[in-house]
Amino acid sequence: MSDETRNIRPASIDTSNSQVVSMNPLSVVLLGPQECIRTLTAALSGTQAQVIREASLPNLDSLASLIEADADVLIVDLQDDPERGLDLIEAACGFARPVTVMVYARSTDSELLVRCMRAGAREFLSDPLSPASVTEALVRASVRRDELKRKKKTAGECLAFAGVKGGSGVTTIAANFAASLAKESGQSAVLVDLDMHMGDAALDLGLTSEFSTLDALQNEDRLDSEFVAKLLVRHSSGLQVLTAPTECNTFQPTRTGVLKLLNILRGDFTWVVLDAGTHCHAYAPSLFSLAKKVYLITRVSVAELRNANRYVVAHFNAEHGRKLEVVLNCYAPRAGEIDEETVAKALTVSPSWRVPMDYEAVRLAQNTGTALALKEGPVSRVLTQMARAACGKGIQETKKRRFSLFG
Repeated sequence: MSDETRNIRPASIDTSNSQVVSMNPLSVVLLGPQECIRTLTAALSGTQAQVIREASLPNLDSLASLIEADADVLIVDLQDDPERGLDLIEAACGFARPVTVMVYARSTDSELLVRCMRAGAREFLSDPLSPASVTEALVRASVRRDELKRKKKTAGECLAFAGVKGGSGVTTIAANFAASLAKESGQSAVLVDLDMHMGDAALDLGLTSEFSTLDALQNEDRLDSEFVAKLLVRHSSGLQVLTAPTECNTFQPTRTGVLKLLNILRGDFTWVVLDAGTHCHAYAPSLFSLAKKVYLITRVSVAELRNANRYVVAHFNAEHGRKLEVVLNCYAPRAGEIDEETVAKALTVSPSWRVPMDYEAVRLAQNTGTALALKEGPVSRVLTQMARAACGKGIQETKKRRFSLFG
């Protein structure tokens, strides 16, 4: 266990306290310096709240593990580092896991209060912490938690596609995989093109749209299920698509904005497929943490295998390595060139999939605006098997056919 994070046994509840009200116990996570945590722990004593975890302000990538699946309330101290605290609040409010975020500041600041509300905080606690104000905040959190549980839907799964180099084919694979997944799973699926500058997933699927990811992420404060639904366009496979913008732009989305968008989509779709492009954005680690699987697309060349190795080493340690599946695109083994053993050694992991080279079929599909996945052919057969494996359909069939498909 790190020095920063401390797990705590649930404290016994003092039912003699006159402020205790009838509500189900709440599990609370406290974030802040030790002085703040001692103050909050004392204020929570005697209430039906159980402090289960405490930590100094963590980085954004560690926040999800602190909240995990059992936290009902997150209390964040803003006194020492308000900007970092606000980032944590915004990230926590974007998680699919319903958690009530409360803010603790030792003095009242109207501007800070407004910023907390915009970030998504539900309660603002300040000194002096009276038993009545703390209890009332907890009661509201308890009511909100119970309402959310009644309405709760299982969060959808994210499947992320990333390329190691421009021209690796990540968009073609991601877009056609998504169309195949919608068809094979029979469940709701959405494709999000996160290449804000040169994304062309819509082109691969023969779609045009009035709206794009730019409209979503430039309006981060307005993001909710109803707003996002208006930005999507439907493909004939049943797949919904949030396309990349068609105009040139220099917009750089925030990590919290991207995560908020994806968690809204996870609430509305069984499958959320991400075309993450070929750039290592600041939010890439958060995407990979969120994803159930990450498909890393590369071709068999010295430059791309080198980049793939860098990608694997940088982003896929023991914790995230289980979700990585390397896809060799345009695969055509040639005698005397890079062999299987060299590929596996360069990647540090064995490739999971090999998509055969079929340049004519890919070119024709793009030029006619017809999804490659919906046509019979060697590429579509592999993408179908990838989709079936991802959604848990026909696993045995997939295993049997891999030998003939991949050699």
